[in-house]
Amino acid sequence: MTSSDGRRLLAINGLIYAGGRAIEGGRMLIGADGRIEAVGGAELEAVGVQVLDLGGKTVIPGLIDQHVHGGGGWQAMNATYEDLNGMSLFHAANGTTSFLATTESAAEGRILDALRSAVAAAGRGLEGAELLGVHLEGPFLNPIRCGAQDKANIRPANPDELDRYLEAAGGLIRLVTLAPEIEGGIEAAERLTRAGVTVSVGHSDATLAQMREAIERGATQTTHHFNGMSPFHHREPGVAGAGLICPELTTELIADGIHVHPDAVKLLYDVKGAGGVCVITDAVYCAGLPDGEYGEATMKDGQVWLKDGSSLAGSSLTMLQALRNVLRFTGRPLAEVLPSLTEVPARQIGVSGRKGRLEAGMDADFLVLDGALELQSTYVRGRQVYAKKAADSPIG
Repeated sequence: MTSSDGRRLLAINGLIYAGGRAIEGGRMLIGADGRIEAVGGAELEAVGVQVLDLGGKTVIPGLIDQHVHGGGGWQAMNATYEDLNGMSLFHAANGTTSFLATTESAAEGRILDALRSAVAAAGRGLEGAELLGVHLEGPFLNPIRCGAQDKANIRPANPDELDRYLEAAGGLIRLVTLAPEIEGGIEAAERLTRAGVTVSVGHSDATLAQMREAIERGATQTTHHFNGMSPFHHREPGVAGAGLICPELTTELIADGIHVHPDAVKLLYDVKGAGGVCVITDAVYCAGLPDGEYGEATMKDGQVWLKDGSSLAGSSLTMLQALRNVLRFTGRPLAEVLPSLTEVPARQIGVSGRKGRLEAGMDADFLVLDGALELQSTYVRGRQVYAKKAADSPIG
């Protein structure tokens, strides 16, 4: 990690994935400000630096989760610093270096509390993964496709309510999931696009024609593709078909092999390519905990369902497991798949200027992995926030 005496850090002897290739015997120079100064081979040298010998291990950019509700017994909707910090530590220990705290459909007051809590936590800073902002999932959804969202708290897209959310978040809402076909949905998409917020279509029953209108008004993404949306049909492609057909749309993917069949994961990559797929966890409170009942949900064998069995209720997935799953499901090489968990989410939420790649000028967010892609340590802005030897505790 960056030295306490302000010296720069030179990481050496790693298999570093940077610039679309793997650099054997790679080196990375990190400034005292937590930004990368240079990445290269043996020719990269520096004096007066702390040296970190990577021992030939694999180094990849930190994984960015733009859709995560909770994990490790913590959740964003509890609207406390302790919950967001707990999420931060849990997911840092599982490969995530930055994330969006994701809300759910609820009464306006609860959503406002969650937004204000995220603003305060981002200002204070978290101990693990960095909080980049908020993903507002709901309440402007279609009850027909509510999934595990509370149907009683789903409502039309009211412009005044939306403005109150934008004001409370102080610019930290980076992504909003909505259904464009509902009352006020298209207008909300336009309003959010003007505000610089990424619009993602989800929990939607839209037709392909309605999706094309949403794209014209600013939508650039689908939420947890194939789930919570009108399915593909050869006479009406729906939202699922639009994600496959329309090059303007990036498709979120829960790559747990439960929400989307492994062969459908491969199909999505075959059609969209890694640059058109944004891998997420959609992890909830009980991710990382033992099987059992958690509020309205039950987790068994890692699958999270509403107690009545009517719908999946998020996942127990982690970003690093998602990466291993995508590699297995698609048969594609690591260098090809990585952008779906790094560069693509950074692009989609407007942080590609400092996140998602290992190159000069970027934040030093990276993972050190063994040959089986098991996590050894996690670094956020050059600071080690997790090390395997510390039994899942943050380091310094």
